[in-house]
Amino acid sequence: MNNSAPVIGNILLADDDRALAALLAEYLTQEGFSVRAVHDGDAALGALNDASFKPDVLVLDVMMPGRDGLDTLQKLRGAHALPVLMLSARGEPLDRVIGLELGADDYLAKPCLPRELLARIKALLRRGATPVASQTLEVGVLKLSTGERRAWCDGVALELTGAEFALLQCLLQHVGAVVDKATLTREALGRDLERYDRAIDVHVSRLRQKLSTASDAAPQIEAVRGAGYQLLAGVGA
Repeated sequence: MNNSAPVIGNILLADDDRALAALLAEYLTQEGFSVRAVHDGDAALGALNDASFKPDVLVLDVMMPGRDGLDTLQKLRGAHALPVLMLSARGEPLDRVIGLELGADDYLAKPCLPRELLARIKALLRRGATPVASQTLEVGVLKLSTGERRAWCDGVALELTGAEFALLQCLLQHVGAVVDKATLTREALGRDLERYDRAIDVHVSRLRQKLSTASDAAPQIEAVRGAGYQLLAGVGA
C-alpha cells in the first residue's frame, strides 16, 4: 500500500490469538485502515482512553484470558458508543445473543475470512456516516434527528448503539407499515440477513426496553409473525 494514501478509518482489534491478530491487522492495513491490536480486555479498555488513537470500530473477541470480550463490552458501553463487532469462536449462538444484549452492533463467527471481516467493518462505517440532509422524524412522543444521530422519547434522551439508532430510524421512516427482517438487517447492520440470524430480534428487544423505560406513552414495536416488525404510535399520539 502507498504510505501516502489516506487512512479510511481506525480499527481497534482485541484478540488474544496474536498470530491471527497480526494477520488481520496486516490485511486491514493493506486495505487502508490504521489498526491497533491488543490481546486482552483490559488493554482494549485502556486503548479506548488513549487520546492518541480514536477507533472508529472495535473488533472484540469473545474468548480472551482475564477480562473476556463480554465483560469488556459491558464495561465500555457505559462510556463509549463506538460500533462493536464481536468475534465468536465457533459462532456459538449463546455468545452471539449475549453479546448483542450487552450492546454489540454485530457479530462474526470465527474462523472468519479477512474479506468478510473487512465487509462487516465497512458496513458499520457506512451506517454511521452522517447523511447529506438532516431529517427530524417524529411519531407521538418519539423524536429522532438523523443529523445529530440522537433520539428522544417524551423528552428523555435515548442512549442507543449505532445499530439500535439505525433500526429505529428505519422503523420511523415506515411507521405503521411492516418492515421485513431482511430490510431491517440491511438498514441497521449494512449486511444481508443470514440463516438463523437473531441479531435484529435482539436489537428490537433492547429498543423496546429503552422506549418503555423512557415513557409509558412510547410507540410500540410489534412483531408480525413471519413478516417482520412495525412501529405503532403510542398512547395519545
